[in-house]
Formats: sequence, C-alpha cells, structure tokens
Amino acid sequence: MVCAVVGVFVFAGGIVSSVTDLAPTKTFASGETVTVPIDPADKPAVYVASDTRINYQCEITGGPGQARLVKTTGSETVTNGSTVWEQILVINAPAKGDYQLTCTNQEEASVSYGVGRQLASAAGGIAGGVAALFLIPGAGLLVGIVATVVVLVRRSGSRKRLAVSG
Repeated sequence: MVCAVVGVFVFAGGIVSSVTDLAPTKTFASGETVTVPIDPADKPAVYVASDTRINYQCEITGGPGQARLVKTTGSETVTNGSTVWEQILVINAPAKGDYQLTCTNQEEASVSYGVGRQLASAAGGIAGGVAALFLIPGAGLLVGIVATVVVLVRRSGSRKRLAVSG
C-alpha cells in the first residue's frame, strides 16, 4: 500500500514538474519586443494564450546566428494555473545566445505570448512518472510476496521442529 501511494506521488510530481518546465517563463504582449536567452538544447518554443483565435506574426533577430521560427504541427497545449498556453512555433537557433522576439496580432483581443520549451522535451519526465507509477507499486508487491513466502517457509519449518521435539 505504501509503495502504491509513493508511486502515485512520484508520478504526479513528474507530470507537474514537466508541465512547469514547459510553460513559458518569459511572457510579453502583442507588439512588444523582448530579449530572450535561447539555448537550442532546451528545445525552445513560442506559446500564445488567447480567449479567441488570432492571426499572429512573429519575428526573431539577434543572437550569434540567424534563428528561424517553424510552425508547430497539430495542437499542443500546456495549462499552467488558469492559463492555457498553445504552442505555435518552434525556435530553431544555431547557437546559444540572446535573441529579440516580437509577435503581433491583428485582432483586438486579450493575447499573451511566451517562450517556453517544446512539449516533446517533456517526454522524459512524463515517461519517468509513468514508470514510477507502475514500477514502485510492482516492487512493493514483489517484496510483499517474497516476505510472505519466507514467513510461511519459516513457520512450516518451526512447526516441523516442534512436532519432532514434542
């Protein structure tokens, strides 16, 4: 039972930390230019939070090399608190450095943009959480079975010794 509870907590912790790692840490409004530190190893991505569908345009400049913005295929979202972030672009930067990012939209809507990490980069944390959900309780079950067998074998041996001496 204890192992099942531990497995659930480790699973939940892995999921929560993965989502927190993905969510944008640097946010900005439409038309605002922000300087963001980009490390290609972090698999950076641009997210948008909006109540309505918008048409957006983003540009990235600066840094030690020309970075490119690539549209995300499909719909990938991350919920952090009450904010739902939709991944819209992947940042392909040639090298680590500070880049300037500007996103604009034509619609008059409440829109926030942010830079976080790609959803694909969280696969390790989620996979670890799922593994913990099954492996920790499984290990606990195995230990319980082995302990039961050892107790039964010892009791049986003890009964036989008592029967012979009695």
